[in-house]
Amino acid sequence: MNCRLPLPTLLSHTLVAFTIEFDNESERQTVHRTTRHGSTPGSLHAPWLVSLAMWLNCMQFVGEEGVTVRELERLARTKTHLAGMQRWGYIVVETEGGRRKSEGLIRATPSGKRAQEVWRPLIGAIEARWQERFGSDRIDQLHESLRALAEQMDSGLPDCLPILGFGLFSKGPDQKLPSQAEPKPARGASLATLLAKVLLAFAIEFERDSEVSLAIGANVLRLVGDVGIPVRDLPRLSSVSKEAIATSLGFLGNRGYAVVEPESPSSRVKLLKLTPKGRQARDAYHRRVLAIEERWRAQFGEPVLSLRESLERLVGDGASPTSPLFRGLEPHPGGWRASTPRPAGLPHYPMVLHRGGFPDGS
Repeated sequence: MNCRLPLPTLLSHTLVAFTIEFDNESERQTVHRTTRHGSTPGSLHAPWLVSLAMWLNCMQFVGEEGVTVRELERLARTKTHLAGMQRWGYIVVETEGGRRKSEGLIRATPSGKRAQEVWRPLIGAIEARWQERFGSDRIDQLHESLRALAEQMDSGLPDCLPILGFGLFSKGPDQKLPSQAEPKPARGASLATLLAKVLLAFAIEFERDSEVSLAIGANVLRLVGDVGIPVRDLPRLSSVSKEAIATSLGFLGNRGYAVVEPESPSSRVKLLKLTPKGRQARDAYHRRVLAIEERWRAQFGEPVLSLRESLERLVGDGASPTSPLFRGLEPHPGGWRASTPRPAGLPHYPMVLHRGGFPDGS
């Protein structure tokens, strides 16, 4: 197993590929604006572009009559970036009449409603593409193994990966919220939702006994050898954004896991070097992901074996020139990803941040 990609990496690559394909098609169909990559022509007041997570943790629950802040969190079983979704132009939150903030009524703006019309059928459309591209038998096997595994896990997990919190830790449903919404059955759940549920369950188990998140372990610590690594190389090697890397390095530095220092006294190249504590955390990451998969195999049985087999067929070695997942990731010519370098791979854990929920932290 040491020569194979860890199970959370396989899940991550597959979920991120699905998300990017969703996002590319969403960008093509919606009127939008971006910070660095332009906007749809004539769209001065269009909403800011966001990722699949913001449909799954927010907009899918905002109906014609609106939904309260408290009810949204109950239905989604996770928090959304409420301030961002208002600022970006998708929703308004009405708090008139002395309503408390938690009872504020969320309504979709006209732009938000147009985005909902695009997003609502899009998960099914991408799943149908995968059926055609990879073969219906292969996708059906993946779907069935995910469903069989999810049915044995916490049925109250959200439909998506939560926005990462402090230290880039993943959070399950808030047990303090009164009366969580009735859990949705795994049967009938989309491929994206099942991938997210199983990956989140793995992250929660990993982080239960770890002082470093799975996101940081998989995307940063994994890459750092005993002699260090140039900081400038980390975004390319991890396939996550500079901002996500900066957040990770801030946590590692503040907690004594790593230092950033010049390669030599006269060099402008900055190296990330692990402290003894950091090397222990890196080695613990590798041990823990293998140990959890072994526990899952003993606990859940055949679905774990079937899931690994299905994922390995889709992911391959995970590299962009050879992985089957990259067949559908070519951005359309006007898309923002078309103006960025092609990634060498995909994140080993999705960096879903407050920056719009993009899985690489963009």
